Amino acid sequence: MSQPSTHKVALATDCHPILPFAGVSMKNLFTPVATLSAAIALAFGASAAQAQTVTIKFSHFLASNSNFHKGVAEPWCAAIEKDSGGKMKCQIYPALQLGGTPPQLADQVKNGVADVVWTSPSYSTGRFPRTEALELPFSMPPGGVAGARAMWDYTQKHGLEDYKDFKLLAIFSGTNVVISTASKPVMSADDLKGLKLRSPSRFTSLFLSSLGGTPVNMPVAAVTEGISKGVIDGAMAPWEILPAVKIDEVTKYHIEGPANLAGFSQTPFTVLMNKKKYESLTPELKAVIDKNSGLSLSEKAGKVWDDGNAEARKKLAAQGNKVLVIKDAEYKAMVKASAGVEADWIKQATAKGLDGAKLAAEVHSIGNKYLGK
Repeated sequence: MSQPSTHKVALATDCHPILPFAGVSMKNLFTPVATLSAAIALAFGASAAQAQTVTIKFSHFLASNSNFHKGVAEPWCAAIEKDSGGKMKCQIYPALQLGGTPPQLADQVKNGVADVVWTSPSYSTGRFPRTEALELPFSMPPGGVAGARAMWDYTQKHGLEDYKDFKLLAIFSGTNVVISTASKPVMSADDLKGLKLRSPSRFTSLFLSSLGGTPVNMPVAAVTEGISKGVIDGAMAPWEILPAVKIDEVTKYHIEGPANLAGFSQTPFTVLMNKKKYESLTPELKAVIDKNSGLSLSEKAGKVWDDGNAEARKKLAAQGNKVLVIKDAEYKAMVKASAGVEADWIKQATAKGLDGAKLAAEVHSIGNKYLGK
């Protein structure tokens, strides 16, 4: 067997193939290479850090100075950023900056236009059939925190199927509506007959109609002018709305039911998250969302509404507006006169395959459980 040649090895060593240019030392050659390698490593490190930061697009329909934005959205976003150690943060889009209308917010979050939205199921008639029971007249506590607890409880037991396409972060009450009028107080069902009042929702309209009133569908921003020009006689809205859009300046009387009894009517609000967005999070970040959502977020939102209502109620009383409470006997007469609204809803829910009678009974039972709490 012939011996391997050493001549070729010597040639390869002597040729210095990695130093093709005269005057270029090994040190000079490797300095830029090392610098480039370090730059690449830093770039990849920065990219990895950026990839670890999850941004939540949070959309809602009110201005950035609204109670919801300041009292609910911003604190929630601050909490998830803090609890995630900066791995998750929010970009809030108030006043529908991502486009669309309030009724389209549910589809926006479902389709991923937004990651989280604040909206109301009442904006989408028929889409959340089990949740509709929460809008039945005289079914929920009048307060925000108590209403939030009742709504969350009911939803966990009977309403989750309505939100199978979403991650439900919170459901809370827009609180009881107050009857505000310009010329005469409404202290009984008979006093509502013939009055034209702005109504905030379908069920409030049904409630008014059942008592002989005429509900008017009108943007809340147009209510003050409508009352001042005599187009409508007043409005049904929560306390906090009245000074916010200056309804208090064109009305004199504000009527509510007894504090220990269910309110006239209330609107549920929800904070919904895109289901795929939630499922894409790491277990650590899911835990952060869960910690800051659910009943705790619902209660916090309810308290924001309670605080806003208390401040508005105090302001109206101080400026001379009449704050009145309906007597128990007249309250019971209103409950009886509006019973047809619930009976009709039970029929409609049953026609959709739901146990309408059971849901109606449950919403009253759960609502009563949280009265005064």
